[in-house]
Amino acid sequence: MPLVNMSTLLSKAREGGYAVGSFSISNMEMVLGVLKAVEETKSPAILQIAEVRLNHSPLEIIGPLMVAAAKNASVPVAVHFDHGKTTEKIKQALDIGFTSVMFDGSHLPFEENVRQTAEVKKLAAEYGADCEGEIGCVGGSEDGSEDIAINCTSPAQALEFYEKTNVDALAVAIGNAHGNYKQTPKLRFDILEQTASLVKAPLVLHGGTGILPDDFRKCISLGINKINIATATFDSVEQSVRAAYENAEIKGYYDLQTAEVEGAYKNAMKHIDVFGCSDKA
Repeated sequence: MPLVNMSTLLSKAREGGYAVGSFSISNMEMVLGVLKAVEETKSPAILQIAEVRLNHSPLEIIGPLMVAAAKNASVPVAVHFDHGKTTEKIKQALDIGFTSVMFDGSHLPFEENVRQTAEVKKLAAEYGADCEGEIGCVGGSEDGSEDIAINCTSPAQALEFYEKTNVDALAVAIGNAHGNYKQTPKLRFDILEQTASLVKAPLVLHGGTGILPDDFRKCISLGINKINIATATFDSVEQSVRAAYENAEIKGYYDLQTAEVEGAYKNAMKHIDVFGCSDKA
């Protein structure tokens, strides 16, 4: 199955009323665990890495691995550069072969977010790749280093943003936040519904860790077609490794590797079931 564009997966998800899981990874073991899950369930998927993670997983090393994994998968897989902050790294991801990139200008004034997102959209198009933008501000931060306040998306502003940038996917802020929630989030389904009625692009939900299954399903029913999962994957891998050590299952390095793969696999399987994307490959 060839490496595919994000827009190909999301357009089918929109037609079919399901969401595609976009799983953040940081090493080969997480890639293997996610691919094991999506191939077993015949699900489309997106492998992604955010710019803030590159100090631990250099793009020039992890990027080609992600692209090669997608090219060799038996199901359609897109490779996405998440929360891009700099043109330098976004271009590097495109040069490596990523099929979509996100410019995160949510912290910028609206017009500047529009301007820079439009520039990244134009750059991505030169590579035949897709572009995701963000309007409003998802809480927390991708690497957990900041406690950024949630600024919910304005549906009218989302429409203006989409019309001026023509992004292929739009991340919205509806009370969701990156990282582990301190309490169950109260999502603004009214904002989501209004935005989905105005914007033609597939909508994206960031900060998926800790959202209840029923809330996920409601978000999907109201127009979310891409759901980002990062912290839940990292937590599941860590828990899997800890449990393996506690159960004296680690006799050497390859047992450790197996535990990491299993943690990523279990987490992906759980979310695939909720997202309704099984047998949609």
